[in-house]
This record gives sequence, C-alpha cells and structure tokens, in this order.
Amino acid sequence: MAFQKQVISTDKAPAAIGPYSQAIKVGDLLFMSGQIPVNPLNGEIVSENIEAQAKQSLDNLKAVITAAGGTLENIVKTTIFAVNINDFQAVNKIYAGYFEKEPPARSFVAVKELPKGAKIEIEAIAYI
Repeated sequence: MAFQKQVISTDKAPAAIGPYSQAIKVGDLLFMSGQIPVNPLNGEIVSENIEAQAKQSLDNLKAVITAAGGTLENIVKTTIFAVNINDFQAVNKIYAGYFEKEPPARSFVAVKELPKGAKIEIEAIAYI
C-alpha cells in the first residue's frame, strides 16, 4: 500500500501563517495544525479575553475538521497551549461546551508565548 496524504484546507479557518498545512489526512487519521484565535475574515486576534480566544480557536478547529468530512466527535486527542496556566479553568468551561460527551484525550501545556500574541492555541488528531 502506497503512502498517500491529502492536504486539507478551508477559507473558514485562518490561512497558515507559515510553511504548513491546516491539516493533513493520512488514511483514516487527520492531523490538524494548531489553531490560534484568529478571525478568518480579517486575520486578527478576536479579543484579549481568554474565553473568546478559546472559542475562536475551537471554531477554527471545527472548520478544519468539517472541511475534512468530520465533526468534533471524530477528534481523539487535543493539545492546548496557553500562555497562562491560570487560564486552565476558564478554558475548560469553553472546551466542555464543544465536547459534551466522550471528550477526547487532552494535554494542557503552559508556554512562554504564541504566534501573533495569542493566549491560546489548540491542535488535534481525529479519526475519520
């Protein structure tokens, strides 16, 4: 069996700001690049508010997985990068609204900084 990968791209999520794809599908697996809270219509961070940033990052992730033919329910693993570990609970409240039943495995990692001054970035792996 030959290795085949498919590049997934949508204008409903922010365009890549570097040499990477929004997502790559290999077989039944979808590897989604980290989504920061950028509004895809204007390329700007949506707000300074962590809840608004978490929501936009998740909306962007949802747009990418939808473009690949899946839903958030197909996500099996997420990694959240946040510049402030104290945002853990606030992000959890937003996150729980997107994954109400059988949430995926997850890591939450505090980092020094993120692209464009974002406070959060979320990446995911899905099985479609």
